[in-house]
Amino acid sequence: MVEPQLHRVTLPNGLRVVLAPDSAAGQASSGQAPVVGVSVHYDVGFRSEPEGRTGFAHLFEHLMFQGSESLEKLAHFRHVQGSGGTFNGSTHQDYTDYFQVLPSAALERALFLEADRMRAPKLTEENLANQVDVVKEEIRLNVLNRPYGGFPWILLPPVLYSTFANAHNGYGDFTDLEQATVDDCAAFFDTFYSPGNAVLTVAGDLDVDRTIKLIEKHFGDVPARGVPQRPSFGEPFPTSEVRGKHADPHAPLPAVALGYRLPDPVGELDAYLANVVLSGILSDGDASRLQQRLVHGEALVVDVSAGTGLMGAPLDARDPDTFTFTAIHTPDVGVERVIGAIDEELDKLATEGPTEEELHRVTARWAASLHRENDRVVSRTLDLGSAELLHGRAELISELPDRIGNVRAQDVANAAKELRSDARAVLEIEPAGDENGGAA
Repeated sequence: MVEPQLHRVTLPNGLRVVLAPDSAAGQASSGQAPVVGVSVHYDVGFRSEPEGRTGFAHLFEHLMFQGSESLEKLAHFRHVQGSGGTFNGSTHQDYTDYFQVLPSAALERALFLEADRMRAPKLTEENLANQVDVVKEEIRLNVLNRPYGGFPWILLPPVLYSTFANAHNGYGDFTDLEQATVDDCAAFFDTFYSPGNAVLTVAGDLDVDRTIKLIEKHFGDVPARGVPQRPSFGEPFPTSEVRGKHADPHAPLPAVALGYRLPDPVGELDAYLANVVLSGILSDGDASRLQQRLVHGEALVVDVSAGTGLMGAPLDARDPDTFTFTAIHTPDVGVERVIGAIDEELDKLATEGPTEEELHRVTARWAASLHRENDRVVSRTLDLGSAELLHGRAELISELPDRIGNVRAQDVANAAKELRSDARAVLEIEPAGDENGGAA
């Protein structure tokens, strides 16, 4: 792909703007109308929510779709879909994003919608009660009533981490959600949803000068407010192996997750990327080491994976971040045998490093995946915004394929050495349902 030239503007109210024009976005070669992506990344995620308000960042994401200063409930949905566009939002550890992709002729509509709810979302008792119920149902569907729900992103952190910010359940406790008030919502909005705490990204088929004028028109009068000082969520690395267990009433088989601390993804990016490559060598595809040994060779597990990023994606958070292994195994194998096999594969990589063939296969696959993702307007828009927010450099998304390609065998070996058994968390999932002979 041809990398777009980035343009930056900061409005007087503090809103940071990144523009990535690409006139080829959705042009006639693909048989589609030209498209544009618009996203807003707010510098607040579930690590920022206060004690007693678990799940609040995600709940607030829902509230941002329930009407605003000028629009009634569901109007945002109607205006985007009526333009032939798509939209969504998501809550992460360190940020919350909102986006829409729509025909470029509808750009001003998207900018108006985002500016209107940045100015004043509709925070009412009715909307709050309704969305608390929606979030509770989402938790039931995705966590409480699903096999391996919350495994590992909800269940592993309280084993690996010791501070509330890093260890608590980002989806939320029902009691905390039910006790949230409209005043809590207003305070959260005033604290974290100011223009100076956000990055607006526009990518795709756009004219830079016209887009800047439209942004100034719609966002320029959003009142400036104080920007909270971003705390450090750092905490010491574990000094021993720590263990936890969780009884899952829906799990048909036992499972285990291993969690390790990663290098700082912002301050130690190249060391972090070596872990990304390491995870690919271990579990990316049938040729990977854990798939070959644990699944196809010794048949110790029915599923195994390794990855960087607690939420399943690398470079999605600031420090601290997590390297995870997960494996589902049969009761007759036993968890210690699974852990032992993973440790042996790590030891081999730490001592010998990967082969050149392994290194090339994984780095080439990652580079191709990054190029493929950035060819999609929605992915490019979101990745530019998160890179600007987390790293201060949206350009990073264009540099990643080369930086991944520069990871060497010794870098991977060094990364494997740091995943030590005396500085990790082990979480066991134990089947506990009637069908497994356990308690209901």
